[in-house]
Amino acid sequence: MRHLIHKISKGLGRLSDYFIALGPFGLFAVALLDSAFVPLPSSADALMLLLSTAHPRLMLFYAFLATAGSAIGCVILYYISRRAGGRALKKFSEAKQKRVKDLIDRYDVLAVLVASLLPPPFPFKLFVITAGVFRFGVLRFTLAIVAGRAFRFLLEGFFAVRYGSQAKQILAQYYPWIGLALALGLIAVFIMRSQLKKKEETVVDSLEV
Repeated sequence: MRHLIHKISKGLGRLSDYFIALGPFGLFAVALLDSAFVPLPSSADALMLLLSTAHPRLMLFYAFLATAGSAIGCVILYYISRRAGGRALKKFSEAKQKRVKDLIDRYDVLAVLVASLLPPPFPFKLFVITAGVFRFGVLRFTLAIVAGRAFRFLLEGFFAVRYGSQAKQILAQYYPWIGLALALGLIAVFIMRSQLKKKEETVVDSLEV
């Protein structure tokens, strides 16, 4: 079993090296595969930093390719999960399934957006699979993924252009806090809007009476 795992890991490593050699189109492929179902040793985040550091003027182009690849990969996984139904969630505990389902039911598109912003080990794929299994609106799902991933890759590109080879260490230290702060800010805005909507409905009901 260990030998098989080692062979698979070695094969993925070679595949990852091949994609790195392809430059921007390799970035697109890594982002797509990593988001769909094949975790690769060299993530899209690492490749985004590498390419943006080497070619700062192309940073926006790299961010576009990474966002597009990641979004397409997520949509592929969404449709696979939608077709598979409950079977797609079998490898996750019932507690995790329920927690993610409750978050999506409560916060709707915001839950998917926030999940797409947060770095590993946050279980982002569970949100994608859950959205597919329970047939969350595909257009809203895609827009949330694009918005979240675009922010993430643009931020990585900015740090790469600004700090060069040190960007990876700086992001490792600060990105979790940046992502968490943005997520909390979005949730706060959602709650405020919900409260205002309830107040408006209450006023309208009182006027009708």
